[in-house]
Amino acid sequence: MSTRRAIRGAPYISESSVTEPYKRNSSQDESAQASHGASTRRRPRPLAILAILVPLALMVVAVSLFATVLRPAVREQVVAPTTGGPSQAPSAASSERTAGNEADKHTASAAFDASAVAPKTPWLPLAPQTTLTRIGVGSCIHQNHPQPLWTDIIADKPQLFLAIGDNVYGDVKSADMTELIAAYRTQLGHPEFAAARKAIPFLATWDDHDYGANDAGASFAHRERAAALFHAFWQIPANDGSGSGISYARTYGPEGRRVQIIMLDTRSFRSPLTRKTETFPHWGKYEPDPDPSRTMLGAQQWRWLETELRKPAEIRLVVSSIQVLAEGHGWERWGNLSAERDRLIALIEKTGATGVIMLSGDRHMGAVYEREIAGPRLIAELTASSINRSYGPSKDAVGPPLVSDRYHAENYGLIEIDWAARTLRLSLKGLSGKTHYAREVAFSRLGMDG
Repeated sequence: MSTRRAIRGAPYISESSVTEPYKRNSSQDESAQASHGASTRRRPRPLAILAILVPLALMVVAVSLFATVLRPAVREQVVAPTTGGPSQAPSAASSERTAGNEADKHTASAAFDASAVAPKTPWLPLAPQTTLTRIGVGSCIHQNHPQPLWTDIIADKPQLFLAIGDNVYGDVKSADMTELIAAYRTQLGHPEFAAARKAIPFLATWDDHDYGANDAGASFAHRERAAALFHAFWQIPANDGSGSGISYARTYGPEGRRVQIIMLDTRSFRSPLTRKTETFPHWGKYEPDPDPSRTMLGAQQWRWLETELRKPAEIRLVVSSIQVLAEGHGWERWGNLSAERDRLIALIEKTGATGVIMLSGDRHMGAVYEREIAGPRLIAELTASSINRSYGPSKDAVGPPLVSDRYHAENYGLIEIDWAARTLRLSLKGLSGKTHYAREVAFSRLGMDG
């Protein structure tokens, strides 16, 4: 056997395993093995390598299969809240998934924390026995823009300020509500708004941009989280029987001088609006839909409102984020769901509620409207918009029920009650506290002295 063949065969045949009859005796073979044996024995043997690699490969395959099976369970464990047993109420995250928010089912619920928008210092309280004579009202406040009007509002010394919608602009893109959270936190840090918080008690409701989406209604997927942020920011307890939205009511003052403030929720339950057709004569996006099955408030909020209107009060400020009486445009308003507006007027007549003043925002302009109802008595509406988001001249048609000029620059409303003279004054005010329009209404015209 040649030296080359002996070397080639060495990795496969150990010298110690060769039996005596087959041992090589030639000096040439022994010499070859002597010169190459040491290096040959140190070379890795394929059988030994396979003995190591095969188990390792099997272990890798097993780990991969185990990880593949386990991964969905791990993901669900991160996303789904831990439950404490069958008796525990469903979590907010599971309620949203049940409601059809499948697109966000894998969003980590732990990332949402409504308390992130809660102010570190409380809002100023207002004692229930306070006799109200000066009430401020405003809407449409962009947190990233200057807000000089607060200086003028503070100087007017209202006893209470009603922030009636679009109090921040935080339209959201996902269930984590990042944009709305950031908007609230920015507004809290705004120096002019912070000064107003230190000087004036506030009450609030929302409109579409602090609800979370432009023109949104009941179909908005994240309304529960938007409500959680609203309650955390304004520190207003959840509603008192009006449903799952944010509506609530407060009454201030002694008997004979009671002012009831009813904050409606025109977002959480509102049906879809109807896009305007070529036959609708006014500017805007929507036209009236008389379908009685469509709703503005939802059944439970309607029942709650009737109960509130039957409670004793001399003056009632009914706050709707969108206009109630206005005509001549196709933007959001109660007239888009015309059967619902008729229902509202009929309910005021049915309950015998007097001293009703509607307050609205949304339109980026200020105006006053009036409508006669059965009684006979008057309903007046003050639209105050906006604090710092003016858009310029309106193209609304001019005519009833509009009774004022329209003011398009930054503005807020002021309601002044003269209990002794039995009159109420509605004003639109602008920068430097200038009054741009004022209308005085006798209590008797509101059905209060009849």
